[in-house]
Amino acid sequence: MPLLQLSKISKSFGVVQALSKVDFEISAGEIIGLIGENGAGKSTLMNILGGVHQPNAGEVRIEGESVSINGAKAAERLGISFVHQELNLLDNIDIAGNIFLGREPKRFGCIDQTSLHNMALPLLEDLGLHLNPRTSVSRLTNGQQQLVEIAKALSIDAKLLILDEPTSSLSIQEADTLLSLMTKLKNQGMAIIFISHRLSEVEAIADRVVALRDGENAGELGPNEIQRDPMISMMIGRDLSEVYPESKPVDSEPVLTVENLSTQRWPHGNANFEIRAGEILGVAGLVGAGRSELAQALFGVDSSPSGRITVEGKILDRGKVSDAIAHGVFLAPEDRKASGLILEMTIRENMTLNSLHRFSRRTRIDFKSERTQTGEWLREFGVKAPNVELPVSSLSGGNQQKVVLAKWMTLAPKVMIFDEPTRGIDMGARQEIYQAIVRLAETGCAVLMISSDMEELLGMSHRIAVMREGSLSGILERSEFSEKAIMTLAVHQSEAVGNS
Repeated sequence: MPLLQLSKISKSFGVVQALSKVDFEISAGEIIGLIGENGAGKSTLMNILGGVHQPNAGEVRIEGESVSINGAKAAERLGISFVHQELNLLDNIDIAGNIFLGREPKRFGCIDQTSLHNMALPLLEDLGLHLNPRTSVSRLTNGQQQLVEIAKALSIDAKLLILDEPTSSLSIQEADTLLSLMTKLKNQGMAIIFISHRLSEVEAIADRVVALRDGENAGELGPNEIQRDPMISMMIGRDLSEVYPESKPVDSEPVLTVENLSTQRWPHGNANFEIRAGEILGVAGLVGAGRSELAQALFGVDSSPSGRITVEGKILDRGKVSDAIAHGVFLAPEDRKASGLILEMTIRENMTLNSLHRFSRRTRIDFKSERTQTGEWLREFGVKAPNVELPVSSLSGGNQQKVVLAKWMTLAPKVMIFDEPTRGIDMGARQEIYQAIVRLAETGCAVLMISSDMEELLGMSHRIAVMREGSLSGILERSEFSEKAIMTLAVHQSEAVGNS
């Protein structure tokens, strides 16, 4: 008997039909990869299991018994533990407090802090997170916070674990640790639903793959059928002969030159490299290696203790965003919701926020011209929205990211920095973003692309720079590309430091 059976599940939100007669089942000791584009219905289906939404029709059975899941606590009592894609931590308390929030051990009517922290330690160790449980969550990186969310889910005695994009902000090493832990939990009899846009991970870990498309079942792959091309075909209903667009070799003059650059977090770091006109330089490294700090230093968010940045021979004033922008250096940040968008504002307002001077007529904004132009950008970047006056918060993650890219890329940058440009985005939207990045490079822009997705780095980059502890361990030419070469440089300092 399957541990979980979903039969003919339907769910609508007003006139929008999110799910239509979806069937799904999973057995104890099984890992199922649940795939589909953004908006396919994956999160809605899992939110029904997590008690967030109630289905309009259909039946949920656990171990053969029909159940109604009327909230998160009800899901927990039924042995369902859910790690949502969006982080749900309190950054004003420590790691242990977040893991056991509402379930803290008590002594004499007060929280037993010693027991609380001792209970958290083995969970953190299983995830390779070597941190003091008393550390405030506000001091953690995005990747570390994601691992704390997973530790919180594992702290519940669960029969079914749902992981929604758990590796999207993890380094290669952290993701491998999580996949190994998933195999261990599976062997102990836990059922795991693994939602991921990283199809290589699904291929490596899943016993079966179930695809949703437009809120309906789109197909299933058995153990010997799980391969990239069939998965993509099920998700998008068409074949993608080439995910990564062809980029031509680059032989041009440097646009950006970086010499002996350090960052606030890595004051003894030493980054030396250059990016040529039309080149895409990928940046790899483990979480905490200093990749995002490098991006922030180049954009002026981080006031670098030392080093020199030049754009077309002109020296940038370190630590001044206004000077970076004046020289045509722009940054699409890692966390689009916190740093890349103003969620309360419309698509139009977000898209033109950096270019209002284009639409100003003395002291007033020409709204008609602004709406016309943003409508054209909507089509150019493939943003799926009926009009530009919708709040940007109403868009899917992939469409939000396209708005972030449009906001900067329409300003004709000389240097464009992308920090995790496809994090949590489905394959169809990824391909559109890859094409936009290549088009930008072909205009002569120097592109620096930070990514934790190894396949993405190998597919998109002309060269790959690898960071370790705030310094460059080395730079790989395309003929030298391999996962092993990248990981070797990420873990061990190389004689290639400073190569450009």
